Amino acid sequence: MKLARTRSTAAAATAVLAVLALATACNRESTDSAASGGDKPAIGIDLPRSDSDFWNSYAEYLKKDVKSEGINALPLSNSQNDVTKLVANVQVFQNTGAKAVVMAPQDTGAIASTLDTLASKKIPVVSVDTRPDKGDVYMVVRADNRAYGTKACEFLGEQLGGKGKVAELQGALDSINGRDRSEAFAECMKEKFPKIKVFELPTDWKGDVASAKLQSLLAQHPDLKGIYMQAGGVFLQPTLALLEQKGLLKPAGEKGHISIVSNDGIPQEFEAIRAGKIDATISQPADLYAKYALYYAEAAAEGKTFKPGKTDHDSTIIQLPNGLEDQLAAPLVTKDNVDDKALWGNNVG
Repeated sequence: MKLARTRSTAAAATAVLAVLALATACNRESTDSAASGGDKPAIGIDLPRSDSDFWNSYAEYLKKDVKSEGINALPLSNSQNDVTKLVANVQVFQNTGAKAVVMAPQDTGAIASTLDTLASKKIPVVSVDTRPDKGDVYMVVRADNRAYGTKACEFLGEQLGGKGKVAELQGALDSINGRDRSEAFAECMKEKFPKIKVFELPTDWKGDVASAKLQSLLAQHPDLKGIYMQAGGVFLQPTLALLEQKGLLKPAGEKGHISIVSNDGIPQEFEAIRAGKIDATISQPADLYAKYALYYAEAAAEGKTFKPGKTDHDSTIIQLPNGLEDQLAAPLVTKDNVDDKALWGNNVG
């Protein structure tokens, strides 16, 4: 915007400072993470957090794909698991010409008004890994999170022979992912393994909370036989550290071993499986999340449309009340297939 010559330079300085303050507050990353996309439509990308190995891997895949595919990405922002920062970051994207936005809202119930605002501006949204409860989305790029809970239940149930005590380190229950995994795990346990006692421990996706609650549970129930971690990216390290501290980190196959199944598919989980510290994880495709988030964002900005059904990349698009969802595959990883080179966790770096 041009300022009238009759306006004071002080007014101009104030406007510049306001813009700089907003950009700083929104945790925007350097322009090195954006690509020069020429005349391609500009894409705004918000990273959801940096306290999880899974999301850090996703961020690295995104940056690589932005460069390799020549995406016209605005400087990336990181909302740090704070919906107010996400709202501010999206406002910056609007003001700087974004034609589509990629986000991964961690509080899926609090983003509806922002989605409504973007819809009114005709700026389509691709949501990664999380499905907003309300508000229009062009595409959700996500795996079937109910399948995560069911697969974890079936694996643990078989490992424990259908009886014993299990701790479930739940994610945030205000998140669709936390709810899907928790509900499916509970339904499966009730139906298939009624003799297994499940202790549900809500953690808000925080490793320190998970560790504290697990420590309290172990004091009351030292005969715990299994643990389901809904997010290895934040729960793996504190859980293993606690078990080791208490002398409970026994290798798989050894007497006293606590069977552990996780979700994420990060390299650290694979290392723990190889070492016998945990038994399995369900691999969320961080590489494909990044690839198809950018694919759909560009398609949305160019006005392309999709329909429910099978895709050309071994997934299925389903209809949601507020948009579409591309459900990517998420395989169970055990000692039998942990070295599979097709798993993204074996290809990081």
